[in-house]
Amino acid sequence: MMIIMNVEATPEQVEAVVERITANGFKPLVLHGEERKVIAVVGKDPYSTHEQYIYLPGVEQVMPISRPYKVTSREFKPQNTVFPVNGFAIGGDEVIIMAGPCSVESRAQLLETAQAIKEAGGQILRGGAYKPRTSPYSFQGLGEEGLEILAEARELTGMPVVTEVTSHDLVPLVAKYADILQIGARNMQNFALLNAAGASQHPILLKRGLSATIEELLMSAEYILSHGNRQVILCERGIRTFETSTRNTTDINAIPVLKSLTHLPVFLDPSHSTGRWEFVTPIARAGIAAGADGLIVEVHLNPEKALSDGAQSLKPERFAQLVRQARAIARDVDRC
Repeated sequence: MMIIMNVEATPEQVEAVVERITANGFKPLVLHGEERKVIAVVGKDPYSTHEQYIYLPGVEQVMPISRPYKVTSREFKPQNTVFPVNGFAIGGDEVIIMAGPCSVESRAQLLETAQAIKEAGGQILRGGAYKPRTSPYSFQGLGEEGLEILAEARELTGMPVVTEVTSHDLVPLVAKYADILQIGARNMQNFALLNAAGASQHPILLKRGLSATIEELLMSAEYILSHGNRQVILCERGIRTFETSTRNTTDINAIPVLKSLTHLPVFLDPSHSTGRWEFVTPIARAGIAAGADGLIVEVHLNPEKALSDGAQSLKPERFAQLVRQARAIARDVDRC
């Protein structure tokens, strides 16, 4: 349910509504719009109490939200969510390109890769310090040492950093180093992690699970937003189907569908969705044409020797080509 305050509503009137919501056992989330405030009432069946709010001073309208995800829905917030990360507007007119190696393997590897990404036009550096792998014998990442290297690369290039956090107890540590916390596909329904990420008030990149529906992705985002954290990016990274010619199946449909259902920014990961470097650029182009707000791409100096995901990693020169083509398509669809 959402309570729409009128334009002249005073802070005291808003606070009175918030206090009534809390007294009824629900959670109020206040959205400060350009002209008026909207209060989401979160909990089980809040609309059963709607008559208690209709006649409170400053209240203009009380409306149900039909979607199971409430504050994530466009019903609650029709305008696109845009938020800053180190000078970049996530969800704005400009298409944002994140890039970097799957894993931080060494200081020299990451710093050289970061410089190449910056020169090619990438805006945000990605790199894994903690790596949840299918096999327990595969490279698991450098941990805090990897985070320190990412922070050094940020100082060197000026690019903000996105990296994965794999458990709720690691959120404070990773947030100390990273500008954006990534929640990977395998952890999309790790609810303790989602709650900790939401409570951190840090920007979050939330990837769709391998077999998750769009509604399940949005419900996972709802966990984060229910803590008042509106800085969330949704990421389509391919889903598991019967097809085996690529690592996953890119659900291009998900991009315009998500844009219609939620106000949150939507990114595409063409690297994980294809699993093969030769398909990354074509799928990236398709994602931008479909309306994606950004891309997250794997780049490695020497993919043949990568400790993880080398087969889907672009060399720097191929990444530069992707950036040029993505920007050209963005201009053609009235983005920049």
